[in-house]
Amino acid sequence: MQREPRAWLTSIGVYLRAPVLTLLFLGFSAGLPYLLVFSTLTAWLEDSGVEVAAIGFFSWVGMLYSVKLFWAPIVDRVGLPVIGPWLGQRRSWMLLGQALIAGGLVGLSGVDPVGHLPLVALFALITAFGAATQDIVIDAYRIESGEPAIQAAMASTYIIGYRVGIVMAGAGALYIADAASWSAAYLSMAVLVSVGVITVLLRPEPPRPQGLRTVLFHPRIRQFLHRSRHRAHWQRHTGVWLLAAVFCPIGDFFHRYGRLALALLLFIGIYRISDIAMAAMANPLYLSLGFSKSDIASVTKVFGVLMTIGGGLLGGLLVVRYGLGRMLVTGALMVALTNLLFVMLSLGGDSLPLLVIAITGDNLANGLASTVFIAFLSSLTSRAYTATQYALFSSLMTLPGKFIGGFSGIVVSDFGYASFFVLSCLLGLPAVALAVWLNRRMPDLGNEMTTAEETPTETASAR
Repeated sequence: MQREPRAWLTSIGVYLRAPVLTLLFLGFSAGLPYLLVFSTLTAWLEDSGVEVAAIGFFSWVGMLYSVKLFWAPIVDRVGLPVIGPWLGQRRSWMLLGQALIAGGLVGLSGVDPVGHLPLVALFALITAFGAATQDIVIDAYRIESGEPAIQAAMASTYIIGYRVGIVMAGAGALYIADAASWSAAYLSMAVLVSVGVITVLLRPEPPRPQGLRTVLFHPRIRQFLHRSRHRAHWQRHTGVWLLAAVFCPIGDFFHRYGRLALALLLFIGIYRISDIAMAAMANPLYLSLGFSKSDIASVTKVFGVLMTIGGGLLGGLLVVRYGLGRMLVTGALMVALTNLLFVMLSLGGDSLPLLVIAITGDNLANGLASTVFIAFLSSLTSRAYTATQYALFSSLMTLPGKFIGGFSGIVVSDFGYASFFVLSCLLGLPAVALAVWLNRRMPDLGNEMTTAEETPTETASAR
């Protein structure tokens, strides 16, 4: 029997529930540190007179977000001493991540980049590690603290909070730096970490799921338990944990897509490579052209975020209208070609209209491509391993671009900004070619997804 639609007031009321409001503040806490170790940090380094070749290497700090899977199992399974029994597994790790963020930002606020780059790098790494750890915990907290009926509302408030944190770390920090100093800006951001800390202390620990029972009936795990029945308990427990966390999700993906799996992984790694690789040089370009920090904040952070949201909404509508395959091609092409707007900006000089045009095109393209690509990654993810496989895909999506971005400063130093942005455009062309090829294979991909969902042995036994 079909459920009757809820009344409007009842539907809106879900956003007043405590778990949903909690994610608004946790989203802010998650979004705040990201730009402070990325584009805002590179703007500070450029403004301080640090050589552009050295600035490019600081984009590698953001790679910690891409490799957080390596310590995610520890955050998920290992309890912290002292504060762990008091706060619980999730809240204690979240508080530790926030402490690292605040400590790193306070450290950055007291360092002069000129002559102290290793110390700046150390505090930036501490901040990024704490932020990536916090992201791991917030994702788990969001899923565990609310029933399925309010998960969409929790995700919505999380995204809103995250965007507000991004604006604060971008535009807010630049405004403060323009009015006072970079030290005051980073110290102010450290104070804002208290929003997340207060939220953690006020909200309860969510109930933990029955982690081991959900995988005991998987065929591969049952086989391992049978073969290792004479081993010590800790050896069997460790083996089951490793199989469930690593082997089963990866094996499932390759089983479903076969030879096509490698092409899909390559496509995931290079789809956003052009815009991620160029991002480290965006703020240095603006400052080198003579734009004030306030102008940069207003156009790139406030107006730019609105354009990104608009691009995301447009991407969702176009996927419905034209299908996922065509929009993958469109998104890849737009992300690559909009890099040429920065070539125009670098040659045009201190022109606010040119800056607005570049930001409009770039952020619309990024918002559209991000929405389309998230839909694509979701379509590749097995329902039996949603969290693990999606985390692997999202990490792979950002890692190559951030690695290449570390060399961006050398390219700019040797060849100039215009040549760099032309090269970043060319980096995106292989993704366009692969998107065209995959678009032709979309019917085959759809069949493979359907086949995977209709295979009950692995899917049902892993739940």
